[in-house]
Amino acid sequence: MLQTIKDIIDILSAPTVSFTFLTVAFPFVFPPTDWFEKIHRKFGIWRLWTKPGFYGGMFAITFFFVVGYFDPNFHVTLTKADNFPIILMIYSMFITIWWSMYQAYLNDERLENGLKPNEYNDPDDKVLVWPDLVYIEFIALILFMVFLIVWSILVAAPLEEPANPAATPNPSKAPWYFLGLQEMLVYFDPWIAGIVFPMFIIIGMMAIPYMDINKKGDGYYSFKERRIGMFIFMYGWLVLWLFLIVIGTFFRGPNWNFFGPFEYWDAHKVVPLNNVNLSEYIWVKTLGTGLPANILIREGIGFLVLVAYMGILPILLAKSWLKNYFQEIGPVRYTFIMLFGLSMLALPIKMYMRWLFNLKYIIAIPEWFFNI
Repeated sequence: MLQTIKDIIDILSAPTVSFTFLTVAFPFVFPPTDWFEKIHRKFGIWRLWTKPGFYGGMFAITFFFVVGYFDPNFHVTLTKADNFPIILMIYSMFITIWWSMYQAYLNDERLENGLKPNEYNDPDDKVLVWPDLVYIEFIALILFMVFLIVWSILVAAPLEEPANPAATPNPSKAPWYFLGLQEMLVYFDPWIAGIVFPMFIIIGMMAIPYMDINKKGDGYYSFKERRIGMFIFMYGWLVLWLFLIVIGTFFRGPNWNFFGPFEYWDAHKVVPLNNVNLSEYIWVKTLGTGLPANILIREGIGFLVLVAYMGILPILLAKSWLKNYFQEIGPVRYTFIMLFGLSMLALPIKMYMRWLFNLKYIIAIPEWFFNI
């Protein structure tokens, strides 16, 4: 019975399956519109953000790690000192997200009944920085310092021997906090995955207060009053970053192949990958000719796809589905939101194009070191 459960988990953990499941299920868990909200309520998905949902989630996570600890294959990966922060991250993120959504749902019910949110304070009721805030921060500092000291004593630092060019680790992985970035390098060139996307993440998070002009939910927890914004942020944070870290930690094995968590990491596993660029699909596979010598002609279709995606699509959305939203926030905010949003959406699109069609680059110009 237990082996059957492990086999099912191995099948479901394949990124093509797990990523698809998360992407499809995400709007039902964090409903961005009324339609998703109805299904969210009808099938009781909202119970995830109740106390029984919390205990169920903690049990599922703990059960997975306990079974993995006693599994001979998963034990090797799970007990590495490098991977302890991943386990800590999974628990901490689940607890903080559940707590915030639990508070948000309580406040949404209060607001629907005409009551003030739980975080509402009388303007005359003040909390002093000293001693109230500083005292709490000082206690948190001491507790966290004790935790780090105990951690450093019980878990040895994962220091290895000096680098040896004749013995490269397989797989060779970045530090855990860069594994999401390393996973993006599979689908994009380093100048995009290593420079553009991280820069967009930092600038985009800094720009949120300037782009989000919705005053509702300011100073108190609420999901219903900020559904779309929270859905986009949570999808980018949980699925497109944290989940990629989990993939890079537990599912990427020798030769950077995919393995299930309970599967043996066979260094001799060979997966045929015939990655093809869009220009090769057009000229070679479809038209049956060789690639044109002229770079602009060869990659013309790719440039048209890029212009349509980043330039024409936002205009069409502003005139149709997002017309009211465009009028509400104005052209400048709308332009930056589309820039960051479509760039974020490009990652799952490129992942699926690689998985389904073995498509490597939309635009491939190795002569200029320019690939997208």
